[in-house]
Formats: sequence, C-alpha cells, structure tokens
Amino acid sequence: MLQTLRKREAAMPFIMLTVLIDMLAIGLIIPVLPALVGALSGNPADQVYWYGLAAMSFGLANFLASPVLGALSDKFGRRPVLLLGFMGLGVSFFGTALTPNLWGLIAVRTMGGAMQSNAAIANAYVADITEPEKRAKRFGLLGAMMGLGFIVGPVMGGLLGAIDLKLPFWVAGGLAMLNLLYGYFVLPESLPADQRKSLNWGAFNPVKAFRDLAGLKGVRALVGVVVFSGLAQFILYTSWVLYNTFKFGWGPLENGWSLAVVGVVSVIVQGVLMGRLIKRFGPQRLAVMGLISSVMAYALWGAASEGWMMYAVIAFNLLGGTVAASVQSLISSAADSKSQGQTLGAVSALNGLMAVVAPLIATPLLAAVSHLPQGDWRIGAPFYFCALLQVVSLGLAVRYFKAHRV
Repeated sequence: MLQTLRKREAAMPFIMLTVLIDMLAIGLIIPVLPALVGALSGNPADQVYWYGLAAMSFGLANFLASPVLGALSDKFGRRPVLLLGFMGLGVSFFGTALTPNLWGLIAVRTMGGAMQSNAAIANAYVADITEPEKRAKRFGLLGAMMGLGFIVGPVMGGLLGAIDLKLPFWVAGGLAMLNLLYGYFVLPESLPADQRKSLNWGAFNPVKAFRDLAGLKGVRALVGVVVFSGLAQFILYTSWVLYNTFKFGWGPLENGWSLAVVGVVSVIVQGVLMGRLIKRFGPQRLAVMGLISSVMAYALWGAASEGWMMYAVIAFNLLGGTVAASVQSLISSAADSKSQGQTLGAVSALNGLMAVVAPLIATPLLAAVSHLPQGDWRIGAPFYFCALLQVVSLGLAVRYFKAHRV
C-alpha cells in the first residue's frame, strides 16, 4: 500500500504544472475583464453592475456544477473531469473575445463556470496521492503554483490589454487548450479503479453536499470558516480592480502588477514557508494566525490613501495566505479516501456560492462610492466589510481550535 502511494506521489509535478498553466490563463484576464465590460457598457455605474453580473453568473454556474463534477471524478477518475474543465475554460475565453455585447459575455461566462471545477479536482488529485499528514504541505504547493500563475498572468494580461482588450482572452484560450493537450497526453490518473465509488444522484444536489460536508466529524465550525472567509475573498476578487481604478486611477497594467505581487507573496508563503509553518504551529493554530493577519489587511487596504500602500499591505499579509490550505487539510483529513472528490467538490461549491453572493454585496457597495473623488477613504467600503467577515471567521476558528487541541 505504501509503495503504491509513493508511486502515485510521483505524479505531483504533473498536477502542479497543470495548475500552473490553468492559473496563468485565469490570471491573464483578471486585470482586463472589468475594462472590457466598461467598453461594452458606458458609464462607471453600468460597468459595476454588468461586471458584478458577469462574476455572479460564473459563480452560480460553478456552484451548481461543482458537486456534480466532484462526484463524477469519484466515479470516473480525476483526469477526465480536469480535461472537461480545461475545455470549458478555453471555450469561455474564446467566447469572451468574440462576443459583441454584454449578454453574450454573460452567456459564455455562465458556460465556463458550469464546465470547470479545476481547483477542487486538483486538490482531490493531491489527496489521492498524498498521505494525510502531508496534505497541508501539498495543498500549499498547489497554492504556490496558483500564485506563480498570478505572478506572470496578470502582468501579461495588463501588457496585452494595453494593445487590445480582447487579446488576453485569445492568449488565455490558447493556454487552456495547451493544458487540455498536456492533460490528455501526459497527466496520469490519480484515483485507482478499486477506490472509485458508484454515482450517488443525491451528490448532484449542492445543498446535500453541504449537509454531508457539515456532517463530517468535528468540522462544522470549519465549514463556517470556509463560508465567511471565502465570501471575504470573493468580495476582494470582485472589488480589487474597480476599487483601485476608482480610488487611485489605476488601469489594466497597474492592476496587473499589483496582482503579480500578490502572486509573488503567495508563492513565497505556500511554496517555501507553508511546510515549515505547518510543522511548527499545526494547521489549526496557523489558520487562526492567518485570519488575524487577514482582518488587519482588509482594514488597511480599505483605508489606504496612496497606491503604494496596497503593495505594503500585500507584503504584510504573509500569514493570510495560509488559511485556505490549513482549513482544507483539516476537512480533507476528516473525509474517507473514496469521498475526497465529493468532499472537496462540496468545498468548491461553497466557494462557488460565495462567488454568487459576493457580487450582490460588492456591486452595490462599489456603485455607492463610484462617484466619490479619488483617495476618499469611503471607497474602501467593500474591504471594511471583508474585515468584519474575517472577524466572524476568526471567532469560529478559535472555537474550533479550543475544542480540538492537538
């Protein structure tokens, strides 16, 4: 058994490269999507509304599809579901480049969200090939690959977007197709046939997936952390580019560089420091420390009066990047080996639901402050709300930590 697991662990570099290409493609479009929406709309208020709708449509489709894709990966293996996800991203990116209007943009974003749950399936892949005590470190390595993709992707997106707003989407689609070919010809399957489970149609219901997730022994408080911390993260993602545009006058290139710095910090934390931090503090305590750091970071981002301050807070918030991997490892360890895809698919569905809810909160907050002059502290309203959400997450994590001391 141990020898078999070690043989499967050799697949780790393959899935890391897959995630890197995937996140590089996604990172390419982040700094230019709001600008493309703005070009198709007309004024800042409409831009905020349609960008929020685009984000919500992707999140809603992903929320409904993630439990289905997770259950399918438990039945048929991780590799075919990942291939479907790469195809979905490619179609979504190419469709965005070709769409002539905002409703077309909403349609292709919805289709893209429904066809991929790559992050959750990649995490299930890692759980398949990794001993439980090593999973937090391995999840951290995946996070580092995501961060590395965010170093290069947004900068490339900003540079390409300065040439043509649709050019980054063509390049991102090409990368998704490259990942499809790489996955088909190179990526090995991680889930042995004897560890697969029959399809449970109830698993296709995202509400049931949440109930099953909450029913895992001792992790209900952690599910709450996933909810509130995830909502804060998605409000951040929804607000970041437009917030910096409204408050500091940044364009796609400036936003791209800021996201690249986020990626650098993520690589340092998750690729270099995560293993050492987990070994010293354990996943429970590290999650609490990361949430404390996140509360302060959100408040400081909202209060920033100069653009350089955003970079300073990114560097300050090192521990904030450890929360997701720490919590995810605890939830993964509570699930049996045959349910990793379904369990982590449910986590992904929770995040998908937060991606639906986040624009409903971020959009009116951004619209309410879009008329204010640059530098006004009130433009930071979305980030102040995120800080409050992280306070709730912190309370739940502390409660969990006290009940499950190790």
